[in-house]
Parts: sequence; C-alpha cells; structure tokens
Amino acid sequence: MPEKVCFFHTVASLSGRFDSLAAEYVPEAETFHIVDESVLQELLSVGELTPGITRRICSQLSLAEDAGADVILDTCSSTSPAVDVARRMVDAPIVKIDDPMAEAAAARGDHVAVVATAASTLDPSTNLVRRKADRMDASVSVESVLIDGALDALQAGEKDRHDRLVSERVREIASETDVVVLAQASMSHLAPTLGDDVTVPVLSSPALAMEAIASESKASD
Repeated sequence: MPEKVCFFHTVASLSGRFDSLAAEYVPEAETFHIVDESVLQELLSVGELTPGITRRICSQLSLAEDAGADVILDTCSSTSPAVDVARRMVDAPIVKIDDPMAEAAAARGDHVAVVATAASTLDPSTNLVRRKADRMDASVSVESVLIDGALDALQAGEKDRHDRLVSERVREIASETDVVVLAQASMSHLAPTLGDDVTVPVLSSPALAMEAIASESKASD
C-alpha cells in the first residue's frame, strides 16, 4: 500500500469524494490534492489537448512527485493523453482514473457504450477502451455517447438536472449494449442506482482506480 498519495483534479469539488475513497481504500496513507480547474476550462474552450495544456498537466504531476507522492492519481479523463507524456518525466507511478475501468469494460462485453457529459472526454475514453480491447485480442465495438446539456447543468449548480439527464440517457441505451461506462468521475455517484435499474453492468472509475492505487498497480495503456 502506498505511503503518500496525490490526487490531481481539474474539478475542485471532487476532492471530498476522493477523501472518502482514500479513507476506504488506503486508510493508512497520507493524501493530498492538487487542483487546476483552468486546465479543463481551457480544454473545453479550445476543444483539444494543446501542447500548452499538456505542459501544465505535466508540471502539476511533477510537482506532486516533488511533494513526496509515491503514487499519483489523475482524476480527469479528459487529460488522459497528457499522462502518457508525464510518465516519461515522473518516476512515481501515475494512474489514469479510467485505466482500470477501461480494462474492465473491454473484458466484460462485445459492445461498450462510453457515456460522457464533456466532449473533451469522449475521444480519450473511447480510444482507451479500444486500446485495452486490442491488447486483450478482444473484438469489442465501442460507442461514444455525449449527453447534451448535462455538463451545463452541473456547472450551473443544477445537480439534480444533471443526474436526471444522465440517468435517462443511460436507461435508453442500456438495452442496446453489453456494458455502460460512465466516463467521468462526476457521474460516478449514479452508478449504484443505475446498476439496479438496468440489466447490464454500469462501470464508473473512482472505486476501480482506488483499488489500483491500493495495490500500487501502475495501469498503463
């Protein structure tokens, strides 16, 4: 089990969620958070992970190692490709939040639906599931599903509306897929309820990522 864990967030409100998960999965570890909301704001504005944004992410992850973290969790799916760059600069293991989830999804069904509320998350998460499937020699089709309006609702403080939009869309697509992936940690609290409502697995990333942290596994794609 790691002694010191850093969580890197682009959404400040996630810190409390990961404090609770850390208490459950790595209760003896010291934990701290690094938050840079400007990363996601700019990413959503420009529509792609630019060299400048990647540089900032790598700097933050390097600072996490400098602060003594012996394992780092990047909790933002949209920044996933930047972690591949950071891993060449940082010696401490960096776990992508959606790595363990993507592996589980690729292993559990022939048709995977990747659901997101942020357009910037769709391509990285969808491509990650495909790469995991390729490494398993599994024939898996991956569908990207963007839920219009849900992110705007969340950013406006309308959490109930966000949850309703996500839940309704997942229920609509569940009958047409083998596995539903909730690609952002901001949707993860809906997984237990949706799992009871539909007949296919509904996967979310935080708990699976924390299991990887607890075993000090470095998931790499």
